[in-house]
Amino acid sequence: MSKDIHKKKHLSSFQLIILGFASVILLGAIILMLPVSSAEGVITPFNQTLFTSTSAVCVTGLAVLDTGSYWSVFGQVVILLLIQIGGLGVVTVAVSVFMLSGRKISLMQRSTMQNAISAHKVGGIVRLTKFILKGTLFIEMAGALALLPVFYHDFGRKGIWMAVFHSISAFCNAGFDILGTPANPFPSITAYAGNPIVNVVIMFLIIAGGIGFLTWEDICINKTHFRKYHMQSKIILVTTALLIVLPAVFFFFSDFTHLSVGKRLLASAFQAVTPRTAGFNTMDISKMTEVSKAMIIILMLVGGSPSSTAGGMKTTTFAVLILNAFATFRSQENVETFGRRIEWSVIKNASTIAMMYCMLFLCGGITISVYEGLPLLECLYEAASAVGTVGLTLGITPKLHIVSQFILIILMYLGRVGGLTLIYAVLSKKKKGNARLPLEKLTVG
Repeated sequence: MSKDIHKKKHLSSFQLIILGFASVILLGAIILMLPVSSAEGVITPFNQTLFTSTSAVCVTGLAVLDTGSYWSVFGQVVILLLIQIGGLGVVTVAVSVFMLSGRKISLMQRSTMQNAISAHKVGGIVRLTKFILKGTLFIEMAGALALLPVFYHDFGRKGIWMAVFHSISAFCNAGFDILGTPANPFPSITAYAGNPIVNVVIMFLIIAGGIGFLTWEDICINKTHFRKYHMQSKIILVTTALLIVLPAVFFFFSDFTHLSVGKRLLASAFQAVTPRTAGFNTMDISKMTEVSKAMIIILMLVGGSPSSTAGGMKTTTFAVLILNAFATFRSQENVETFGRRIEWSVIKNASTIAMMYCMLFLCGGITISVYEGLPLLECLYEAASAVGTVGLTLGITPKLHIVSQFILIILMYLGRVGGLTLIYAVLSKKKKGNARLPLEKLTVG
């Protein structure tokens, strides 16, 4: 017994993060198995609840069972709680519980929190946690109130629950919806493709959750004084803007030609925003051009930003790789941006992260294609959606066998906790002092 306690005391922050996510996923899967969780009052097979719980905690949105028609209100509440925990982060929620109970936050807990949300330093973690909780509550409430008139008009009192669910799901970049029916499962929000309120609100929530809490803190402190922002915030905001505008313009000219100009603009913008790990869609993704699908795969792999509710390899990783390529083409020894030099260790970690995500994406997609006998592009799309914790699908996920579903579960889990986090937790030897952090846990500025 004393040996077990001694081992627990020496769990690294990275180990606490991966074990925390795994524990919540397992608990969620067990609760969703209960008859009270399903609309028909039946016991749901463990492999299906494990997939659903993993998708919710990893804020992915891929589903083998339609959330709106299969799960009861209790089951939907459980899924929403898993989404909220996964979006904020298991460690953030745990620290928040300690704070609310009046208990002091230890140095180890502060260090773990720092790694979990990519904070610049250990100091000020409690204040930052309060900022995250207040900011999350405010944005999700504002989103729910903005969506309420539309859903209340269409669903009556049930629209209140609809507004709350979709606001939290969008801010946490989860992509779960409860608009499905037995006759029309897995619709996402295609019924509101032409509704400007739903489109704009959902897009704002996705972007707000995807740029990261530290970026929001920078914005709140420095307001419109862009030059005062940390370099990481500058990179995130510029990269995010480019990864929304450029694909939106491309989609406008290559897809949705049957729509009017106004609806075409909405559809193009929404489909450019949602691959950044959100998972909602207003149009039938399977009918987009092959080139557009390939572009969406790239966007899904890039994902959101550090310290955000989103997954993927992160915008900072993508930006550092692009900047490094430009520096190489120009024969520059150092990689510089916004008048600052990027350290070589950051570039090295960015290359490692990109390689890991590409390997997971390719291996997962190829394995599923071979096992299921399905076209490679469709399987690569699902694999990218899983490892990027996006949730967009070409419709094959519910039809996959257990082996392929388990592959997607692994990809979702690794995509959320971060590949380097898992490697540091399993393989790294304990060193004295502060360990070097992976890029998505490292302040670039």
